[in-house]
Amino acid sequence: MTKFILFTDLHMVPEGVTIIGLDPYRRLACGIAHVNRYQADADRVIFAGDLTHGADRPSYERLKVLLGELVPPAAMMIGNHDRREVFLDVFSGAATDENGFVQQVIDFDDCRAVLLDTLFAPPYDYPVSHAGHLCQQRLAWLDRQLAEAGGRPVLIFMHHPPHMTSFTSIDMIRLVNGQEFYELVKRHGNVRHIFAGHVHRTISGSSHGIPFSIFKSPVHQQPMPFDTPDASLSVDEPAAYGIILITSDGVIVHTEDYEIARRDAAMA
Repeated sequence: MTKFILFTDLHMVPEGVTIIGLDPYRRLACGIAHVNRYQADADRVIFAGDLTHGADRPSYERLKVLLGELVPPAAMMIGNHDRREVFLDVFSGAATDENGFVQQVIDFDDCRAVLLDTLFAPPYDYPVSHAGHLCQQRLAWLDRQLAEAGGRPVLIFMHHPPHMTSFTSIDMIRLVNGQEFYELVKRHGNVRHIFAGHVHRTISGSSHGIPFSIFKSPVHQQPMPFDTPDASLSVDEPAAYGIILITSDGVIVHTEDYEIARRDAAMA
């Protein structure tokens, strides 16, 4: 049974900087310590984009040092708050495809994990590049990975959701060619689950008949009102990571609010 841990939207900042008064470094450090203590048997810890807040080299370097403390192996993705060239300069060993996009395939006995690069840049033209996009090169690469899955069920990991989430501001910067993405995926019929970040909120459901899960951030979260007008508005709610288990007949998804999680259980 393959186990994945998923962190998304880390928003690492330089030392001394906070986001709405919260320290992304401290919160992620607590999450990594929690994984090392309770989930050290994970087959992969996936970091699903928005690794930094400002895409600056000091933040990537700070993150790299912190990830050196992680016990299970890591797999890195990028999001709209990242810069591909700066990330690859610091994480020079990160997996890329033949065109230099930060995406990869990881095969296990019971599944194929496909990690996509949905960054709509360069040019880094904000706010346009806060949305996600899969160009024709990336779609062709995905097409090949699905065709070559060899009977394994496929899990797709991507920063930007390819569908609506009901949050007005976030839906304006989702994957802009989501319909094209789903048409490709449905042709193959082997994608069992789609995992995303970007929203800073725990969301589950299905789209085009495929189940999906979206996870909270280790740092700041999306306000719950659906009509929030500004995607940058955030609230201080408990940090979390996802736990994904592949079973003989499906996929099980958990969320661990690790800052408030309790292990000292008592009879109810």
